[in-house]
Order: sequence, then structure tokens, then C-alpha cells
Amino acid sequence: MNNNTIESHPLQPFLPENAKILMLGSFPPKKEKWSMEFFYPNWINDMWRIWGLIFYNDKHHFEIKGEKRFDKDKIVDLCKDKGFALYDTASEIIRLKDNASDKFLEVVKRTDVKELLEILPECEKIVTTGQKATDIIIDIFQCEEPKVGEETEIIYNDRVINFWRMPSSSRAYPMKVEAKAEFYRKIILKKR
Repeated sequence: MNNNTIESHPLQPFLPENAKILMLGSFPPKKEKWSMEFFYPNWINDMWRIWGLIFYNDKHHFEIKGEKRFDKDKIVDLCKDKGFALYDTASEIIRLKDNASDKFLEVVKRTDVKELLEILPECEKIVTTGQKATDIIIDIFQCEEPKVGEETEIIYNDRVINFWRMPSSSRAYPMKVEAKAEFYRKIILKKR
């Protein structure tokens, strides 16, 4: 289904001044899959259920009761409070199939992740949430690939940044949301 249409990223990077963690996926799904105008917008993506479990012991914390939507305001508040910056490793793509699967995304233009780090002087952790994002970070920084749920170090401009590879929050990744939350919890628990 490749019609060679180049899609530009529909969102601006979310970069709170206090961000210590930069979470990077690959690229958002098509807009008709969105349940809100923010990152990880697909109702069947478990990212916000993962953080609901970690911080509130409730995977439904960010859901709007009775609707298939996430509460963007609550999510933005959490990200600002906890110092999470969000964006994706691709700023332009071509969808090879009509979905957001990494294996069917052709990256036309990568995000300048080093520029994001310049904007985020307190950032000490980069977290990737899929293989394509992981591959791009490895290529940019010429670092080792961490195993899923683990970290490696990146040295950038005399900064030591922990690079974490997390399991995908997509339901296509075969792991229960509670198990994924245990992997993501490590990011918060591990101090520098």
C-alpha cells in the first residue's frame, strides 16, 4: 500500500524545562486512531496505562471513564511533574502499510535528537519504546544496544546519558501491561 506519501510529524516535541527523561517512539499512528492530541494517542496503546500502574497503582488512571479516550490534561501534568519529555525518532516517514508498525515505516527524515538534548540540559535518560527508535539512537550515538528492559551509556558533549530500551507499549508486543510496567518502573527507580 506504499503510495510514497511523506507524512510530517503531526506534533511538536513536548519538552518541559525540568525534563530528566526523554522518551522516544518511532512515529504516531494515523490521526483516525487517535483518542487525544498528544503522544501515544491510540486507545489500544498501553503507554498511559503503564504509567498509571507505576504512579497510581491503577492502569485506568488516565482513561476518561465511559469513553475510549485518555485525559490529556492529566497526562501532561504527570509529564511536567515527573520531568518526562516526549517525541519520536522520525520527523518524516512513508507508511509502507496502512498502520504504525515499525516494520512498515520508512524513515525519510530522522529527528535531530542531539538538538533535543541541547534544549534539555537536565536530561539524563533516553528511553526508546520500540526497535526502530532504538536502532536510530544506536546509529546517532554509535552506542551499544541495550537488551529490552536494560540500559547502556551514551556520552554526548561530556554528558553521561543512560539509554534505556523498553518493551513496546503497543498491544502487538506480546506482554501483559502489568509486566511492561515492571520494566518501565526500573527507569524511575534507578538513580544516577
